[in-house]
Amino acid sequence: MENLDGIFSQLKEILLKYRPPFSSKADDESHFDLWSIKELVIEGRKRKEVYFAGLIIQKAYVGFYYMPVYAEPEIKEFFKPELLSRLKGKSCFHIHKLDSILLEQIKEAVQRGYLEYQQRGWV
Repeated sequence: MENLDGIFSQLKEILLKYRPPFSSKADDESHFDLWSIKELVIEGRKRKEVYFAGLIIQKAYVGFYYMPVYAEPEIKEFFKPELLSRLKGKSCFHIHKLDSILLEQIKEAVQRGYLEYQQRGWV
């Protein structure tokens, strides 16, 4: 699949399974995100929300932003090569094509990140 709208829709479907407990600030045809709206103290700083994940359609790819890597950098060790090869920077994956293998790996990553946020009491 190379249609960016189709990739976006399939990835959004995965993320929607986590709303609730997460909430969205952006939810339109090219942007989607999930936030934990909860008063927390993280590393000594008070926060009213924590970003979990998001999607944005860019010119040549769908950006999949995955914030659990900031909470637990070792989480990247569990990424399989197909997903890890699309990581650009610390938390953004560039998804140009989506097949069943990559889709399953993204589902696993989102679930693992959700569990990490739960264990930390962030959701």
